Amino acid sequence: MTEPIARLRNVVLDCPDPRALAEFYAAVIGGTIEEDGDWVDLVSPGRVKVSFQKVEGLRPPEWPRSDVNAQQVHLDLDAGRTDEEIDAAQEKVLALGATPLDLDDDNGRRDFRVYADPVGHPFCLCKIP
Repeated sequence: MTEPIARLRNVVLDCPDPRALAEFYAAVIGGTIEEDGDWVDLVSPGRVKVSFQKVEGLRPPEWPRSDVNAQQVHLDLDAGRTDEEIDAAQEKVLALGATPLDLDDDNGRRDFRVYADPVGHPFCLCKIP
């Protein structure tokens, strides 16, 4: 393995209301919210940091099109080992304001489902292998 050039600090999502989107993800993955003006950090229990910065006029990606405003970035979130656990996680994220984009229409053969957060960023609920 080669020596790394840099270390990942955090993942940053653009959004019109950083606090609101941080609260959505805090409800999904847990963690504590730290706010500094137009910048909000969500520090997850595993010390992974997701940050949110205010951007006016944000155009969300158009799933699944990559020719128009590509998805830019998305989060893969482990949500359980069974279909029942994924179903329960799905109910919870939908209740929080997520929008289904690409649910498992392969009769359970896929190990992920795709949603948009309240701002339109895609994220996946994944089955833990």
